[in-house]
Amino acid sequence: MIQENYLRTLDRIAAAAKASGRSPEMIRLVVISKAQSVEVIKIAIQAGIKLFGENYPEEAVEKMETLGFPVDLEWHMVGHVQSRKVDLVAKHFQLLHSLDSLKLARRLDRSCGQEGKKLPVLLEFNIGGEASKNGWLANQEKKWPDLLDELVNLRDMPNLSVKGLMCMPPPADLAEISRSYFIKTRKLQDFLRTQLPDLQWTELSMGTSADYDIAVEEGATLIRVGTAILGTRTN
Repeated sequence: MIQENYLRTLDRIAAAAKASGRSPEMIRLVVISKAQSVEVIKIAIQAGIKLFGENYPEEAVEKMETLGFPVDLEWHMVGHVQSRKVDLVAKHFQLLHSLDSLKLARRLDRSCGQEGKKLPVLLEFNIGGEASKNGWLANQEKKWPDLLDELVNLRDMPNLSVKGLMCMPPPADLAEISRSYFIKTRKLQDFLRTQLPDLQWTELSMGTSADYDIAVEEGATLIRVGTAILGTRTN
């Protein structure tokens, strides 16, 4: 079942990419394994899945330990990172999707320096202006220039490598409603690429089980899909 779900998802991504004139090779599928058992992850690995996304550092590291830290797997942190969990993220993850504040960036830069590691990161933007969401507030395009006063400081963090943006649109009954938020995030990407050209803005992490094909049509390079592939969460 997991393999069927995985292949079906890859097919949908490829179809959405081709329909929008993009190469499917430009998009990577991050399989979200939060609250899934190690047994489920083992089945996923057998199905060919090598890239997993987790929301909670401690839970993720326990899974990595149980699996024996396989070198051919890649782990992304996609959830909010508490200050006391920064060291775990610095040590064990290959990409952070959810860098949501300058304070977190400074702590992470320091921790990565102690690890002797340069961590690729995506900046999380609150594109819908929701009080419940983390990230730099970016729902009003006219205020985007105000973001630069903080973001320019990322140039001075030698142990972080900015790669792009992440967004999570507000919940919606129809997937199509997410499109406007994906478009706005892509416009923000273009703005930042122009204003801070010495940082990399190539990656767009957006789209989940409910709306990933629309995200692909609007430029996503990283898709986050969990239950549509692995099934109902068990833990």
